[in-house]
Amino acid sequence: MLSDSHIVAFNGHVDLGTGIRTALAQIVAEELSVAFDSVTMVLGNSVEAPNQGPTIASASIQITAEPLRRAAAQAREYLLTLAAKHFDTERSLLSCQNGAIAPSDNNRSSVSFGELLLGTRHALKLADEVPLKPVSHYTLVGQSTSRVDIPAKATGQLTFIHDLRLPDMLHGRVIRPPYVGHDSGDFIGNSLIAVDESSVAHLPGVVSVVVVGDFVGVVAEREEQAAAAAKQLKIQWRPIEGLPQLDNIEQALLDLPSKQRILLEEGDLDSALAAADQPLNRHYVWPFQLHGSIGPSCAVADANEDGLQVWSGTQNPHSLRADLARLTGLDEGVITITRMETSGCYGRNCADDVGADAVLLSQAVGRPVRVQLTREQEHTWEPKGAAQYMAIQGGLNADGSPAGYRFNTRYPSNSAPTLALLLTGAASPIDIPFEMGDRTSVPPYRYPHRQIVCDDVPTLVRASWLRGVSALPSTFAHESYIDELAYLAGEDPVAYRLRYLTDNRACELVKALAERANWKSGIANTNPRSDGEWRYGRGFAYAQYVHSKFPGFGAALAAWVIELKVNVASGRVVVENVYVGQDAGLMVNPAGVRHQVHGNVIQMLSRTLKERVTFEEGLPTSREWGGYPILRFSELPPIDVMLLDRPELPPLGVGESASLPGAPAIANALFDATGVRFTHPPLPLTPFATH
Repeated sequence: MLSDSHIVAFNGHVDLGTGIRTALAQIVAEELSVAFDSVTMVLGNSVEAPNQGPTIASASIQITAEPLRRAAAQAREYLLTLAAKHFDTERSLLSCQNGAIAPSDNNRSSVSFGELLLGTRHALKLADEVPLKPVSHYTLVGQSTSRVDIPAKATGQLTFIHDLRLPDMLHGRVIRPPYVGHDSGDFIGNSLIAVDESSVAHLPGVVSVVVVGDFVGVVAEREEQAAAAAKQLKIQWRPIEGLPQLDNIEQALLDLPSKQRILLEEGDLDSALAAADQPLNRHYVWPFQLHGSIGPSCAVADANEDGLQVWSGTQNPHSLRADLARLTGLDEGVITITRMETSGCYGRNCADDVGADAVLLSQAVGRPVRVQLTREQEHTWEPKGAAQYMAIQGGLNADGSPAGYRFNTRYPSNSAPTLALLLTGAASPIDIPFEMGDRTSVPPYRYPHRQIVCDDVPTLVRASWLRGVSALPSTFAHESYIDELAYLAGEDPVAYRLRYLTDNRACELVKALAERANWKSGIANTNPRSDGEWRYGRGFAYAQYVHSKFPGFGAALAAWVIELKVNVASGRVVVENVYVGQDAGLMVNPAGVRHQVHGNVIQMLSRTLKERVTFEEGLPTSREWGGYPILRFSELPPIDVMLLDRPELPPLGVGESASLPGAPAIANALFDATGVRFTHPPLPLTPFATH
């Protein structure tokens, strides 16, 4: 959509705080040769923007930006065609600049885009081929650009869903069932016995108590009134039976029924392992973790005779619209999802759930209703980042080379259906594995004899995707194991990796980061530096995030060097320096890439050193920040980011790759400092004195 002064472009993904709104605008402005601030991006609007799937997998720039770029280029070519008629000249003699087109002879004044389009509706059929501006002509893409979303946030303008207020709006609160954090089992949607509405009838401001199946909510004039009513409402539930035992996550994962998928087989693995000079078998267990959104999920819904409007922090506007159609029986065409900013989560938290909650309550009272979850509801009911079990069989040959590699992984997740669908009975709680355990399941190193196996398993608790998905735990296993092979071979861990890395581009990144971090060659845990109870170590790890069902597609390449110290009496770990290298190909906005890498580092330090959901009698006990600690600002180390500039190569997804090497780099640094291999994050889970 173009006018004399402004261009509006549409993309189906949303900006989760990563800055893609800015980068996408740069791409459009570049192809149209207009000023950056003349482009406005509309993201994720369920009516106006195309359905390009959920905003996941760091795919916004790598995949969904390409159609946008081609649409802008096609618009440019069409405008040039119109201008050629306007000037009665050859298209080849025209050029675009600053929202206008002028002949190259400079003897005639230019014509603006708006003048060319004035008075007529122009609709173009998508062209199969369209000339794109060559990278050598870029003036906006590849340049650091200030993010367009920051000014409104910094000046307190309406940006976040939590701040939205509508005329005549009411406030709602939901009361969840006692099967906290579970979405599979016969009890789902069938556990409510009775609700005593008279128990809150005397409270001021109460408008309605809404009950549908196991869904229970209250609506009041003010938020604190709704909170008081939700707390005092008397409800009788059936006892919950059959919850899985989650005191021992490793055993719980191993006990799950599974369906094996052999992803890759090469060579004669059994013979290679039998002939290994030093057999080496290891297993690794990643814990359940939370998205840990700082603000609990919130939504506003307005169900009226004209349809349904929902304001939400969803990552999946089109999927949410489909779920709401299923929940309400309405046609999708009368449902509008307006995506607003919210606390970052980088995965599936409760944003969609609370949107559906608001819809049910608004339908019941016929007025707009705002619903915000409590901190306890957010922590306990969000679809958690799944735990993961990984086993490796391998070993070392007499010459120090890897003998073979059998990798087996279990990642219990489903599609995390929107909770209201299950509670109301609109959808059945069928626990079908989502087959997401194969991300980065193949290590990047040369193992001539290998087998990669994914055991698809159902959920233990409500679980879905969190940043890195299964690629992050798998990388923890791959990179911990290759580090141990290097130690057994008596070699430097970086040099050993370089010998067996199969990708020259990866080797270039590893070498560049090692030089940047002043990596000193040597065998790990050889004469570690100590100071009383403190031991000092350095660790390295590399990874490329590979998304989607096997074989998937690769995003950016990343590597970490960690410098830390650990107190062997208390187990306290202090990360002193982080060096991160990343190769993302063409960086549309290098400043935005740097921001994302910094965010990845902070989150990964927290997830590696602190974060783990705990359970008791099958229910999560991590209900608030005291039960789920995250990294503090005072614990942040200096972060040195090295971005390889490769403008000649296609852009690769930035968002998740930088996370992957973090945990193994820390684990490898801990080994360098102490000689102890840690395989079960958070690291270390217990003081060294107990090992």
